Amino acid sequence: MAHSLAQRLAELLYKAVTGALLWLLCLLTSKSPVSGKKLPPVQQPLLLESATQLARKIRRKEVSSVEVVQAYIDRIQEVNPLINAMVQERFSLALQEAAQVDKLIEEETGGEDVLEDRLPLLGVPLSVKESFAVQGMAQTAGAVARRGRLAAVDAPAVALLKRAGAIPLGVTNVPEQCMWIESHNHLYGMTRNPYNLDRVAGGSSGGEGSILGSAGSVIGVGSDIGGSIRLPSFFCGIFGHKTTPGIVSNENQLPPFSGRQEELLSTGPMCRYAEDLLPMLKIMAGTNADKLSLNKKVDLKKLRFFTLPNCGEALYTSPVSEDLKQAQRKVVKWLEADLGVKVEEVNFPELKHSYDMWFISMSIPDHEGKAPESFENLLGEPGAPVWPLWELLKAVVGKSDHTMAAILYALLSKMVSPPLSALNIREKLHEDFAQLLGTDGVLLYPTFTRVAPKHHHALFIIYDLIYTAIFNVLGLPVTQCPLGLNEEGLPLGVQVVAGKLQDHLTIQTAIYLEKAFGGWRDPGAK
Repeated sequence: MAHSLAQRLAELLYKAVTGALLWLLCLLTSKSPVSGKKLPPVQQPLLLESATQLARKIRRKEVSSVEVVQAYIDRIQEVNPLINAMVQERFSLALQEAAQVDKLIEEETGGEDVLEDRLPLLGVPLSVKESFAVQGMAQTAGAVARRGRLAAVDAPAVALLKRAGAIPLGVTNVPEQCMWIESHNHLYGMTRNPYNLDRVAGGSSGGEGSILGSAGSVIGVGSDIGGSIRLPSFFCGIFGHKTTPGIVSNENQLPPFSGRQEELLSTGPMCRYAEDLLPMLKIMAGTNADKLSLNKKVDLKKLRFFTLPNCGEALYTSPVSEDLKQAQRKVVKWLEADLGVKVEEVNFPELKHSYDMWFISMSIPDHEGKAPESFENLLGEPGAPVWPLWELLKAVVGKSDHTMAAILYALLSKMVSPPLSALNIREKLHEDFAQLLGTDGVLLYPTFTRVAPKHHHALFIIYDLIYTAIFNVLGLPVTQCPLGLNEEGLPLGVQVVAGKLQDHLTIQTAIYLEKAFGGWRDPGAK
């Protein structure tokens, strides 16, 4: 269905207004104290090993867990003053736990294989998104009203990783209530992109993206309800996997999901090296790992590959930049030349309604008819709901505890009412994608419309998140893969999508693309 003249005029007005506001923002924004600075290059070789390799070396006593943990602590202390990614650390406890690991290995009589089977990540450092419960650590989701709140237990995904031997170093920054694509709040401040400190790290797992991209961590835990793993992973040049929903537990994280939002929410791994995705997912999935074919050998030459260059004529959405289009075309050419496969270009006109489908899916009542918690209620917790317009006025004079992004999202939530027809379109796309991908199909799709934008500029491109959000709506597994850097030195990337429960296909494709395109790059390298 074509857009009406009224819709087109509304889009032109929207772009004119946001363009004028963006110009005003650039005029009024003061220069950051770290603007123009660059991260120091990685000097410690241990920081350039995957978690899988580090675990193997620790088990074999080629390096101690204390040495590895200390190397990461040193790197965090070196880069965090610039990127503001880790918002609370537990370095002393981590070193104590690392010493216990080294003692356990010295006393182990069953051999390396026993340790690998029982504790596959023994002695490996880990970072965790602050919205997850990590026992004894802050858990606020960036809300000033929750200042001082500490987690009493570990979230299930964190507990499973710790049980596998991983050692948490600290928790990382998020946007207020985890509902924005820039990690900034009035509790911890703003997180910066390791490749350019004037750019966003993404959200809502932006602290994870930044600390991993800066080599301050090797593996991390994120969550994704509209792109919150994939966007930070893309902006920060790392790998991030949005799992098939229902595989990894979403319990004990903030904000609490309501309505049928859990159907869109996925907890998953983030890492610098693709080979760590599979073992992390096996651990985080717990007993649900059996629902996936994670041990199945994948012959990429026997898969069917598809490419989708954009979302079509979506209103209010920016066109995909030329450097990202070119990067995706390079992947297509490489697959065809190296694997001998034919990558078919496909088109789904319904994708232009992606934002409506995501927004209405976030608003559906639960199976008992209870509507989801409103965003103004979430912003007010644990007190009364906020008044978005009043908070907007307070924000203008610097008196609000809430970020401009959170306030605008609350206003948007009240003002926007997607048509119910979006539900019918969603069901059709469910069927179309299921038929296209089956159990052996892989799709390439842009992660975003551009590389990491400058700070606060995301306020004016909110609709561009439809490139990730649509796969939360469809419940499909997706791996974000880095594809090198553009001429400005900013990460490029692409989403790799497969059918439900086919997470192993996207991960194996990511491992392949890492070898072909180089994967993560040191942001401090010359």
